[in-house]
Amino acid sequence: MSSALLAAPLLATPAAAMQVAADVSALGPALVLGVLAALVLVGTLLLFVSRYRRCPANKVLVISGKVSGGESAKCISGGGAFVWPVIQEFDYLGLEPIQIDIPLKDALSFENIRVSVPSVFTVAIGTEAEVRQNAAIRLLKLTHEQIKRQAQDIIFGQLRQVIASMRIDEINRDRDAFLHKIQTSLEPELKKIGLVLINVNITDLKDDSGYIEAIGRKAASQAVQQARGDVAEQEKLGEIRVANANREKAVQVADAAKVREIGLREMTREQAVRVAELDKEQQIGEQTAALERETQIKEAEQKKRVAVADADARAQAGEAKSQAMIADTQAELRVRQAEAYQLSETKKREAEAAVAEAQNRAMARAALAEAERVEAEQRAKLEAPAKAEKARTIVEAEADAEKRRIGAQAEAAAVYARLEAQARGEYEILAKKGEGLKKIVEACGGAREAYQMLLLEHLDTLAETTATAISNIKFDKVVVWDGGGENGGATSGFLQNMGRTLPPMMQVLRDVAGVELPDFIGRMATDVPADAVAERARSAPLNSAAVADPGVSPVAPYSAPVVSAVRD
Repeated sequence: MSSALLAAPLLATPAAAMQVAADVSALGPALVLGVLAALVLVGTLLLFVSRYRRCPANKVLVISGKVSGGESAKCISGGGAFVWPVIQEFDYLGLEPIQIDIPLKDALSFENIRVSVPSVFTVAIGTEAEVRQNAAIRLLKLTHEQIKRQAQDIIFGQLRQVIASMRIDEINRDRDAFLHKIQTSLEPELKKIGLVLINVNITDLKDDSGYIEAIGRKAASQAVQQARGDVAEQEKLGEIRVANANREKAVQVADAAKVREIGLREMTREQAVRVAELDKEQQIGEQTAALERETQIKEAEQKKRVAVADADARAQAGEAKSQAMIADTQAELRVRQAEAYQLSETKKREAEAAVAEAQNRAMARAALAEAERVEAEQRAKLEAPAKAEKARTIVEAEADAEKRRIGAQAEAAAVYARLEAQARGEYEILAKKGEGLKKIVEACGGAREAYQMLLLEHLDTLAETTATAISNIKFDKVVVWDGGGENGGATSGFLQNMGRTLPPMMQVLRDVAGVELPDFIGRMATDVPADAVAERARSAPLNSAAVADPGVSPVAPYSAPVVSAVRD
């Protein structure tokens, strides 16, 4: 490389080159060939270095002349390319943005109102292949001012066309749509000369007729009114929010106070209930322990009494047995008396013990009920008023139920003991009575005789009862109306029927009750002598009202006074 650099100034003139060639020819053919090859290589390298062009990032390299692809120019953005001498040349297009002031005036709008739309457009040479090709064709070797003038003419025409297609209020109200239409209409025209639209800045929009100013004043007035309305609405909303906030604050404070008060009341209630429960448990434990102690004491006393009674009974039994050996006749009676006395005393003491136990249980239950009642009263005083009535009702109901249950148990136990003692006493009475009746039957010689004897004992009671039953019936007189008829009439038939009922009745009274009717009423034929019966039969008149039924021969007829009384 250094030799090539040294050889470059020597070859700068033909005379110097010829001098070098002459000097070299003197050195010999081989040396000449080597030097020529080196010179050719160095020259080629220098040519390549001198014709290779690099493209900066802010420019477009345009190679014109004979290029590949049948294009009129080859555009390169970034990188580099070799430019052949003689057949190609190169130049650069700058990519820097170009600002163009467009002082558009008197542009006719859709309403035929002339408006002024001063604006600033920013354009630049495009980097796309087609746009770069157009720029190389139409803008190469032009200055910025020349490019501005071309672009300015295009922008003026397209801007007037866009304004003519829109209303003023649309342009003023919807700037985005206005800019979009400008971009849509202007970009295709700029690309034809190799430019692209970067930015559009509408600096102002005005007209000489004052239409836009009137629209502005109207909009300002509406905005002011809207703003005032919004302010009033916001103030109203603010007041409402403040009122709502105050209300919510008051509600939340009240809720918090309520929750706090409820929590305090519930805590106080739970504390009172727990204290009452502990007191109740303590009292119940004390009462239970006392009850168990008293129960054990009573059970011990009961066992002691039973043991003493058993010992007494055994002593009395032994004594009875010793006495029985002395007197056989009185031994059995005394043994039975001792056994009866032992049984009666044992049952009596058992009944007393059962009653005492029932009373103790009743007292314990009553004490428990009283403790629960006191607990209920304390709970009612401490709990909230809303639950006081409920707690009082529940506690009183429980206490009343427990009291009734205890009373029922005590009463049942007492009734059971009383009935048991009564049953045993009645059993003993009946047993003794049976033994007495047995002795009476044996003494009377039979059950029938004993029955008749016992019936005689109650005859006065039967008579008194019968007299009491008929005491209110008046028998001043008996009137029999007889209409006459065959066989003595109705009166004789009545008397005959009465006479027929006397024999069975007298037989039943004598056999069952052992009662003998007086002789003036009549006697059985077995008790009356045959002569007396025949005499009475002969002396009785045939038409008398006395009983003379041939079928009732064993019965003596009624006497005349009785018949006359009936007739009266």
